[in-house]
Amino acid sequence: MTGVVALGVPDAAFEARLREVLRSRVEFIELIGDDLVAAGGKRVRPLLTYLAAQALGAHPGQPDWAGVRDLAVGAELLHSASLLHDDLIDDADTRRGHQAAFRRFGNVVSVMSGDFMLSRLLLLLSGLPASAELTRLFGTAASVICEGEVLQFQVAAYQDYAWEHYLQVIHGKTAALTELATAAPAALLGASAAHREALATYGREFGMAFQMQDDLLDLTGDEGRTGKPVGGDLREGKATAPTLYLLDGPHAAEVREVLERRAAQQGDVARVHLLAEQSGALQATRAEIARRSHLAADALSVLPPSDARAALLDLATRERERTH
Repeated sequence: MTGVVALGVPDAAFEARLREVLRSRVEFIELIGDDLVAAGGKRVRPLLTYLAAQALGAHPGQPDWAGVRDLAVGAELLHSASLLHDDLIDDADTRRGHQAAFRRFGNVVSVMSGDFMLSRLLLLLSGLPASAELTRLFGTAASVICEGEVLQFQVAAYQDYAWEHYLQVIHGKTAALTELATAAPAALLGASAAHREALATYGREFGMAFQMQDDLLDLTGDEGRTGKPVGGDLREGKATAPTLYLLDGPHAAEVREVLERRAAQQGDVARVHLLAEQSGALQATRAEIARRSHLAADALSVLPPSDARAALLDLATRERERTH
């Protein structure tokens, strides 16, 4: 990543603060929190928060950096709480290479631990400058995440496939939180309206491209590299960008039948993959990912040049090229 060696990024201090915030007197909650810290993950949202703050002129060691770190922890808490709930909803077996929390501890413990994370998030926000605005931003993002998750199931249940619904779903699943991760530091640091809008747009469009790329790889990826079975979305009756392009073309009836039976027949996933490749649906999806990534990068033009801005631009570029 361009200039990343010169930047403050989520590190041991971030992990220590996350562990501190997750501390509980209840062993099961503590164990789930320990799993979260130990599993790590890509920490994409905290990274976005750190880079956005540095693009606005904040740096590690400054008095306001502790607040930036708490925002990054808050973004990770909201993300992790949603994953605990998602795993239960999706009946998942694993998360980040570990047994899913609800498999290990049961449904009640998993759900309540997610709620515990949300309560700790509220306490974290209450101690920050501009806490009212930050609470509004986090609360709005949380509601959008919930709406996106429920809408995804509603669309599959009603078989009401439409671009409008898909874009709302992926905004809720991913982009609402990446937008929050880049917009919250601007609120904390009292940035100008132009800089706030630029970072919010970057986070939103980056998140949309990120989720579209994940959806593309769900159909075209190598299970050995992605770690997930190919065609999972089709088997859940979810119409993502490649299938929506197909539903707008001459193979609409055939693809709709696959979605409605949730790819239950042998060869359904391979057939949709072939149709998407032959019809240009894959190429159209890649073009939309590139367009969103360019929108993210272009939004940063109002920010002054810096290593942090260069790193954000590099992230957007890498999203266009990600293959797993």
